[in-house]
Amino acid sequence: MNLFVIGDVHGCYETFLKMIEHWDRETEILIQLGDLIDRGTKSPEVIKLARKLKEQYADQAVFLKGNHEYEMIEHMTHPPNNNWLKQGGAETLHQYFMTDQDIEDDVKWLRRMPLFWGNDRVFISHAGISELANNPFNETSENGILWNRGPLKNIQKLQIIGHTPSDSPIYNAESNSWNIDTAAVFGNQLTGVKLKQTGEIIEWINIQTDKNDMKEKK
Repeated sequence: MNLFVIGDVHGCYETFLKMIEHWDRETEILIQLGDLIDRGTKSPEVIKLARKLKEQYADQAVFLKGNHEYEMIEHMTHPPNNNWLKQGGAETLHQYFMTDQDIEDDVKWLRRMPLFWGNDRVFISHAGISELANNPFNETSENGILWNRGPLKNIQKLQIIGHTPSDSPIYNAESNSWNIDTAAVFGNQLTGVKLKQTGEIIEWINIQTDKNDMKEKK
């Protein structure tokens, strides 16, 4: 099957819904590369949708852990996590307060998120395999797979990451990597990319952020 990889959603539920409409369940594995939550207006709804898709499609729908999921888990396990609260967590908690959604149950689901999806030709994660990481899978390391903002290592595979927002997808030839975080929550766009499991790009999909997903409507 081909791959359909979606960048950082950050609580942009309406925009995420529009992107999911482009998913061909018959021929594609859906992979969202982390940061479903925080900053946007509907983080609980985004998690609810992701859980529904995962339950319905199992291994054909993959939701990777991002640093914001990690921070939320930390807050719910060892409160308070002030860093998370300042980075959108306080608003996410308020959104949960306004719903009847079970935050504890959602956090249990977040804990089970994998850190990456990969095969012999493609490696997909939130922030990538860094040149500087001794253990890239250390969830607390600033150079780790959840937090890295430095140069990526060329691992002889195409890396697809998010985490660091930009106006449009950025390709780095030296590391053979794409960053597809295109700042949806800041009013730009949500990016998805369809590719073969060999790493060959098939199609780019860009969805302008729905105004209802932003705290300040534009």
